[in-house]
Amino acid sequence: MSGHEADSIMLEFAAQAFQAKNFQLACEIYERQLKEQKAVDWGLLLKRADCLACSGKLEEACVLFHRAAAHKKLCAEDLATLVSCMADHLRTREGLPAPAAQQDAKWGALTCRECQGFWFEPVTLLCGHTFCKKCLECQAGNKSECKVCRASSEHPYRVNVLLSNILSKWFPSKAQAVQLRQEANGQYKDCKWQQALATYNEAISIAPQDYLLYSNRAMIHLSLKSYGYALQDAETACKLQPYWVKGHLRKAQSLVNLGRSEDALQEFLFCLALDTGNKSAKSEAQKLLLNLLSLQNNHGDLPEILQTMSHPLRLKGNVLSSLNTLAPNRNMQRLKTVNMDIKKGVTISEDTDPKSSSSMRLSSQTPESKLNCSEKTTTFTAEPSVLVSSTCNMLKRKACPKETGWSSEQTPCKTLKRDPAVARVLGNEHSSASCVDSSDLDCSLCMRLLYEPVTTPCGHTYCLKCLERCLDHNPKCPLCKEDLCEYLAIRTFCKTELMEELIASYFPDELKDRKTVNEEEIAELSNLNKNVPIFVCTMAYPTVPCPLHIFEPCYRLMIRRCMETGTKQFGMCIGDSVKGFADYGCMLEIRNVEFFADGRSVVDSIGKRRFKVIRHSQRDGYNTADIEYIEDQKVQEQEYEDLLALHNAVYDQAFNWFTALKLALKSRILSHFGPMPANDCDVQANPNGPAWCWWILAVLPLESRAQLPFLSMTSLKDRLTGIRRVLLFMCRSRPR
Repeated sequence: MSGHEADSIMLEFAAQAFQAKNFQLACEIYERQLKEQKAVDWGLLLKRADCLACSGKLEEACVLFHRAAAHKKLCAEDLATLVSCMADHLRTREGLPAPAAQQDAKWGALTCRECQGFWFEPVTLLCGHTFCKKCLECQAGNKSECKVCRASSEHPYRVNVLLSNILSKWFPSKAQAVQLRQEANGQYKDCKWQQALATYNEAISIAPQDYLLYSNRAMIHLSLKSYGYALQDAETACKLQPYWVKGHLRKAQSLVNLGRSEDALQEFLFCLALDTGNKSAKSEAQKLLLNLLSLQNNHGDLPEILQTMSHPLRLKGNVLSSLNTLAPNRNMQRLKTVNMDIKKGVTISEDTDPKSSSSMRLSSQTPESKLNCSEKTTTFTAEPSVLVSSTCNMLKRKACPKETGWSSEQTPCKTLKRDPAVARVLGNEHSSASCVDSSDLDCSLCMRLLYEPVTTPCGHTYCLKCLERCLDHNPKCPLCKEDLCEYLAIRTFCKTELMEELIASYFPDELKDRKTVNEEEIAELSNLNKNVPIFVCTMAYPTVPCPLHIFEPCYRLMIRRCMETGTKQFGMCIGDSVKGFADYGCMLEIRNVEFFADGRSVVDSIGKRRFKVIRHSQRDGYNTADIEYIEDQKVQEQEYEDLLALHNAVYDQAFNWFTALKLALKSRILSHFGPMPANDCDVQANPNGPAWCWWILAVLPLESRAQLPFLSMTSLKDRLTGIRRVLLFMCRSRPR
């Protein structure tokens, strides 16, 4: 084997080791190959550098990349592995959550998962997830699907009427701010940057803790080349939402324009640590790292580059720890005070140099530099906290100064706290205490608090069961009368997740009561002795299949309830002109239900147990009954021997009768009822008697009134005797 072939084999082996994540072995092979060569193979050197980076030896990897950059043998694409490893190292060192875990928990309940802002014209998709209307329309040209569950979405998008009204009523400041944000975005697209800046200033004065407003205003400052102010807004956005990738991207862009390359690289790496798939951050990080490696050529010093990996980020301190507590940290306190001062007329001093400092210096127009405790409390609580009206019992009632005898000077200097249950869901959102009312979330059909809310394509929200019952009668929206035939055909009524979160957060007691009522209803419907649903139609027998075509609204409801409760059983009786239905019947068990687009269904059921009706009644349009189950009486000794002989004789008689039928008739019977059951060894093993008895009764051409006595019999001997008489009559009357 030649030396060239041996080198090729070793390099292939090194590549396989790298793929198997055995970076140490791959690194040793590449190092040996480099030593054996007279001239430097820069490709092998870069591969060895990648191996070092993947094995955690970032400093050694940087030395090799620096060497390649010194000879102009390095491009930005070669640094992809190093940048990824640096981001992974940063995530581990800072204790950042995994990217997959962030997607589920980093946004509040009132935040659109697409634009990460407060909802503007919220639209609820058929899958139950909610997005801004514009967010859905922007991605409509590509692939219309939900960003959460990847379910396909339909056009046109209709605003969720109830949710839109709730957001406007409960969060008027946020709703007004998001309206201004949309207006400013339009101005920005038209290149009216100064107007957009003024609009964003107004929006921030209304909602000073909306991080998206600061991020967007930073973009306007970048367009106006006010990089210092852009950095200020980007840093504020990062403080308000430390794990938001877009905020750190804005900050990195501002740092690049200010010439602070190493700080910018640090931010881009932080973006990658939060979102490993962010191509923009990775590309920019590779370019910056290449420039920094190339700039070190004159003095060959690397510590400045490696500082990004050796020093903790500024964000790790109080800001990141603030995510684990409901109380605002010092930065948040300062930020809120600054924004409240802005609303009072504080202006930026003219001598402020935005490029010289990352914090905004303010000069107040009021002569007082200090406020007493009560004034501070009043100022700080000017932004309303999340409270709920007394009817909701969400917060304990605060004692007022008049009741306790405190004066304004004695009132404790403490801001109002949000209820923890609400804070976990809503994050930093705020609502007015006087605006929150449980009646805002009442179903317009049952006039009770929404339970398992679903939103129709036309944007109206109802309880799941209320909507299903309405669609049983008419496939149109109960409010706007829009045709819902296509929605009915899909048969996927997914609950609106956001509405469930709001109800659970604001009205836990009312929701608990609704759940209790629902559980009681389910328990009542699950009782197979009292108020058992009765289908008045045809004669049914134990073990015999009974296919049904369901089209009446009352029976649609009945079948649906049988499926929801899990019993999957209902009674079948023939009609009675006096009582409504007969005193004896058979329980049917649902094996399968096939729904049609118009709401009809075909139910595949089979007979189970016989019963006797104790009390006739009705419920929601269909018949019900209190019942008791009946079984055959068992016999012993000589009576059993006589019964067994009778059973065998009648079975042979029935089998011969069925065998003698015409082929066409026999085929129809077999396709509908299946083959005749075999003879039972123990005729008393089944409480209802042998299965073949019920099969032959279903096949025999008897009227319902003639079949009913067989169902009520508790003596197998009497039933066999009756079947024998019918078979004798059928044989005598058969044409010869």
